Formats: sequence, C-alpha cells, structure tokens
Amino acid sequence: MIKGIIFDMDGLMINSEEVTFEGYVELCARRDCKLSRETYLKCLGKPVAQIWQVFYDAFGDDFPAPEIMKENHIRMASQFAAQGVPLKPGLIELLQYLRAKDYKTCVATSSTRDRVDTILAQAEIAKYFDASICGNEVEKGKPDPEIFIKASRKLELPVEQCLVLEDSEMGIQAAYDGHIPVACIPDMKYPEQKYEKMTCALFDKLTDVIPYLEKSEQS
Repeated sequence: MIKGIIFDMDGLMINSEEVTFEGYVELCARRDCKLSRETYLKCLGKPVAQIWQVFYDAFGDDFPAPEIMKENHIRMASQFAAQGVPLKPGLIELLQYLRAKDYKTCVATSSTRDRVDTILAQAEIAKYFDASICGNEVEKGKPDPEIFIKASRKLELPVEQCLVLEDSEMGIQAAYDGHIPVACIPDMKYPEQKYEKMTCALFDKLTDVIPYLEKSEQS
C-alpha cells in the first residue's frame, strides 16, 4: 500500500517551466545566442551542473551559464513575488486530500534549498509537506536515484510504499532506478516510450492521482 507521496517541484507542482524557458530565451538573446525549445527540453529534470553543460554544448565553453541561471532565478523570483506563484491546476485539491488521508509527503527537487523554501512559502503550501530534499543536498542529481531514496528515508518509509510524482524523463529514470513506483504528469514534454514504460501510471492532471490512490487503498 502507498503511504508516502514524493513530489517534484518545477513543472509538476509549479507552472514554471514556460516562464523559465522564456527567461532563458531573453537572457541568451542579450548575448547574441538563440536558445531553441529543443535545447531547453534537454535541461528538464537535470541538476544544476548538467543544465550548465546543456548551455555549454549549445553555445560554447565560455558561455556564462551560472550567471545566466542566477539572473533567470532572480527574474522569476521577482515575477512570483509580484504576481504570485503559478500553481498547477489541482495541486491544492490533491494536497488537501493527502493531508486528510494521512499520507506522508515530501518535496524532492533539483532546485536549491533557498529557492525551494522561498517558493513553498510564497505559494503557502509548505504546511502540506512533512519533509523536503533539494539538489544541493545530494551528491548525485537526477537521473541518479539518490534524491528519491533519501526522500523515502526522510518519510521513514520503504521505497515500495512511496509514489513519486514527476513530469520529467530524468525524474522518471531516477525513481525507476531507485525501485520506487513513479507516476508522470507531463508538462512541456510527453515522455518518450522508453520512459513511459518505466511509469506505473500516466496522468493528464494532478487530480487524476486521487482516484488512483483510492483504488490502491481498496486493494
């Protein structure tokens, strides 16, 4: 039986990937570089250093990837502060259901601790989570399973009693390699068949997780 739910953040709970992409397009253009959607999709779900490498591969080793990322995070933080954090439809309903049913919950994201804490506080959803683990708190980022394995330990549950919710292929791979059931709610990219086969379920929206869990509770 599933007792713990492990959430990715960007693209899964927060509707931030399009905002991130638009920011990178603008910041790259200022440096006479054209960032394509295809190139950006290679960044999804990856830890910081691997995202930098995507930019280096596209624009050369002298491209200021760390500076660009920092500028974009500042840009997004300002936008979220002014306009609110754009939550994915159905997130609050799902979180309320999980709390009412006494599921344990954890955020497991490649983002840094300061960014995660700020976004969860701004979105007023920190109260729904029992724990969180961030990209700068693991030695190996996704697609390595370390972050999800540590998340299950924080919840004090065996991996087989957890369900990972992800939007990215790298996240799916990480959960699968950690032998943790994973469901995908696609965002900017539908998972390729290789990754789709690694999932236990594929949902159109977050509220679709509720009947899936209800069925699990009855089995």
